[in-house]
Amino acid sequence: MNEIVTMNDDLKAHIIEALNKGVRFDGRKLDEFRKIEVKTGLINTSEGSATVKIGETEVIAGIKMNVDKPYPDTPEEGTIMVEAELLPLSSPDFEPGPPDIRSVEMARVVDRGIRESKTIDLKDLCIDKGLKAWSVSIDVLSVNYAGGLIDAFGLAALLALRDTRFPEYKDGAVDYHKKTDRKLILKRFPIPVTVFKIGNNLIVDPTVEEEGAVDVRLTVTSTEDGRLCALQKGGEGELSTEEIARMMELAMAKAKEIRELVM
Repeated sequence: MNEIVTMNDDLKAHIIEALNKGVRFDGRKLDEFRKIEVKTGLINTSEGSATVKIGETEVIAGIKMNVDKPYPDTPEEGTIMVEAELLPLSSPDFEPGPPDIRSVEMARVVDRGIRESKTIDLKDLCIDKGLKAWSVSIDVLSVNYAGGLIDAFGLAALLALRDTRFPEYKDGAVDYHKKTDRKLILKRFPIPVTVFKIGNNLIVDPTVEEEGAVDVRLTVTSTEDGRLCALQKGGEGELSTEEIARMMELAMAKAKEIRELVM
């Protein structure tokens, strides 16, 4: 994925020099997230919703549920689908139009973490084998971009899923005006944390300026039992085996902290 922002060499050198001294421009430690704020149940027209603020970065996620015919090879399972949108109102770097490579990758990272961790039991979404099953659509949108969108998107999607209630389904029709007491059961809570390498330093939750100086990044999605669900590398830089191990360890530790905060 092409990085969202770029910068001149002088500013990058200045950022690296500060990081080498353990200093970030906003006063945080290298492994410290900005303040995280979450809210759920804000969109009445969706089956579940959540907003996540990480510092000045803000995103929103909404869930829609439809009844469709299952795929022929999985007649007893429903489906999930994730779409990510980078709204132009959230940053001058985002342009209107169809999803670009950045939003496509972000959607895939979120989708893979949920799917590979088997957070949702797809068989629980089956209504009539081979004929009807629930389809869960997860839409995540940027409200304000100030760095670190992938992690915010992943967290918002999970919280919206946890907030989801099934609409009423009766006589073969869905009544979206009536929500039932049936919740969407989440068996796991896979949180993505992206670790960024700038020079020889590893950081989390970058600002826009720091993100522009990144050489390479690694998104690590893990569950509460410490199980690795997905890895996604970005950027043109290279990573050694030792660096990957350090990044995974840092990401899982941060995921544990975030999970304790939002649970």
